[in-house]
Amino acid sequence: MKNVFTLALLRQTMLISIPYILAALGGTLSELGGVVNIALEGLIVMGAFIAVLVSHWTGNAWLGLTAGLAAGALLASLHALLSLRFRADQIISGLAINILAVGVSRFLLKIIFHSSSNSTRVESVPAWLLIALTMILIIVVHAVVYYTPFGLRLRAVGEHPECADTLGVSVNRLRIWGVILSGLLASLGGAWLAFDQHQFTVGMSGGRGYIALTAMIFGKWTPLGATAAALLFGFAEATQIQLQSVGVDIPTQLIQMIPYVLTIVVLAGFIGRATPPAADGRPYPEE
Repeated sequence: MKNVFTLALLRQTMLISIPYILAALGGTLSELGGVVNIALEGLIVMGAFIAVLVSHWTGNAWLGLTAGLAAGALLASLHALLSLRFRADQIISGLAINILAVGVSRFLLKIIFHSSSNSTRVESVPAWLLIALTMILIIVVHAVVYYTPFGLRLRAVGEHPECADTLGVSVNRLRIWGVILSGLLASLGGAWLAFDQHQFTVGMSGGRGYIALTAMIFGKWTPLGATAAALLFGFAEATQIQLQSVGVDIPTQLIQMIPYVLTIVVLAGFIGRATPPAADGRPYPEE
């Protein structure tokens, strides 16, 4: 087993954890404000596809990254519009956006790249810059949530929207910003995936948005807790890859189950009861 737990495993853990961390931070901001965001998976997909598409058209990875973030913000705005303006069920809205993102990306992939599986290869933003940006964002999100008026108000509208409203806080405006910020963070995770592979591939998100939601719950709706949980899931996936590469005497099927078994164990409440914000998923004003 000494060939498994190496420095290479730690590096692989970090690389794998980046999209989990970013999407989990995004989900935390959205749900602290009171909006359930199942759409993280779709935001990752759209961020990845648009980043590659614009990079392909312009030959500039930075423009691709910017476009990917803009696409994530727009798609998140759609979720906010459906959930807050039209009072659609937030879970159904999120699932619909996931389906929309997958469908649109596959449709455009076929038209633009003439492939049903992957795009052409594109230039990438330096990986170390995106890693450094992620580390900075972890600190920034934590500081914003707990040490700024915006964070205080965001948590207030997620816990006691009625009280926040009586103090002159615009509940739905704060919630919209929480959802948009979640879109920016999750789509950045998607752009990381695409640039890491230098292309967009169908199915490349691999359920990362849903695992990020699990990390958010595991972390009890706190930025640092969500980050730690995302690192744990990244470690489980990296361990699975390392075990397969060194050829340990364990059935491949059991090795591949590691990340998913861990997810089920966490969701089953292994860490104790995780209580979401009191008004999470509850529209305001209530009918």
